Amino acid sequence: MPTTQLRILLLAPECNPDSISTPSIAYAHANALARFHRVTLVVRAVHEQSIRRAGGDFHGIEAIRLPWLDGLYSWALRRIFKYDYGRQSLTAATYPLQVVFECRAWRHLRRRIQSREFDVVLRLLPIVSVLPSPFAYFLRNGPIPFVIGPLNGGLPWPQGFPQLEKQRQQAGYWVSNLRGLYRYLPFARATYAKATAIIAGSSHTYSEFAAYGEKLFFVPGENGIDPALLNGRARVDGPRDGRLRLVFVGRLIPLKACDLALRAAADLLRAGHAQFTVVGDGPERDNLRELTKSLGVSDAVTFAGWLASSDVLSQFQHADVLVFPSLREFGGTVIFEALSMGAVPVVADFGGPGDIVNPEIGYKIPLVNESDLILKLSAVLKHLAGDRNHLEMLRRQGMAYAREQLTWEGKARTVSSVLLWATKGGSKPNLQPPKRVTTSQASAVENQVLQQPTN
Repeated sequence: MPTTQLRILLLAPECNPDSISTPSIAYAHANALARFHRVTLVVRAVHEQSIRRAGGDFHGIEAIRLPWLDGLYSWALRRIFKYDYGRQSLTAATYPLQVVFECRAWRHLRRRIQSREFDVVLRLLPIVSVLPSPFAYFLRNGPIPFVIGPLNGGLPWPQGFPQLEKQRQQAGYWVSNLRGLYRYLPFARATYAKATAIIAGSSHTYSEFAAYGEKLFFVPGENGIDPALLNGRARVDGPRDGRLRLVFVGRLIPLKACDLALRAAADLLRAGHAQFTVVGDGPERDNLRELTKSLGVSDAVTFAGWLASSDVLSQFQHADVLVFPSLREFGGTVIFEALSMGAVPVVADFGGPGDIVNPEIGYKIPLVNESDLILKLSAVLKHLAGDRNHLEMLRRQGMAYAREQLTWEGKARTVSSVLLWATKGGSKPNLQPPKRVTTSQASAVENQVLQQPTN
């Protein structure tokens, strides 16, 4: 436990334990911090009851009401964006809501802040760097420091992958072409110039804010593992037929590239040396089913659809390998969960997955082009199918790494070290992103597999 207990005013407007994705992740992170510190959580009023029902460890909950904006946002989310939280146009549309929320929160809490009832303000949500924070401007002259993060997003679109071109043509993704304009929005410049500390959740975000190096820190991903979910969960022995058990977990949309995973596994599946479970759903489902037929592997592939969180963990308990070649992934919740349950991750070396996976716990494939990725991914899967000792070593090391480094408690400790530094209560932590592993730095086995001829 951190030696100093801080009084944290934590801004997380969309925090909600009953939701999915970022809102529930933010709740888990905030609650982990609340076990170490006196945390006052500031949220939109529509989420207050869910948070109170969850019975977290918060010192206080401040609900900010935005009557007409709350209704408008809910209507737009339902009617315009169809609850598609992945649309980048939805991020852009939340700018007015975010600014008004923080202005209202400042007006509501200003006197308590100025009387130093809190030691520090931490803006946990939103995680995207393009949505500025009025709080940074309001606190430009004190009396307490402002910290923002972990931040993520803004990944470029790699060339050479038709999946990404298809994704960019879909509703809501065109707005990525305008991303650079966020620098001209009100409060944008002050957000990072006036912040006492900036926490980057990915190596890409870290590089984007390199100019702020003296106050910039790296904490991988916005995700974490709840150890309570792991209690009583042991690895499940594989079938006696010796087949390699492969799993993909995620939305079935082009950029997740489940099609590349199936193509790479096709030789093993046709030979009866592997079985593949696809967990998730989305607009690409029917195309993927047709692909399994054309590859002649439909009998070896199961489409499980969406599953509850506990059932996803069960899938990882039974799986040998998580095949996750997502081409533009910011976080990596599924990788955290796979590692903790003993499924070895094989991922694309880009974004969040590339920051998390290292040669001691899995494989990451460089993004060159579609055919190169398929061939190298196929080589890795064939190697793991033929060398169960190496698979077991990666599994053991990955489980230890996840349970020691990737829990919410571990993340709360790391973020606490930044907050203590920002409040002059601790030394500056050395938190930098991992250097990209070159071929010469990778393990001998990884070199051997990835350097196999691809023609």
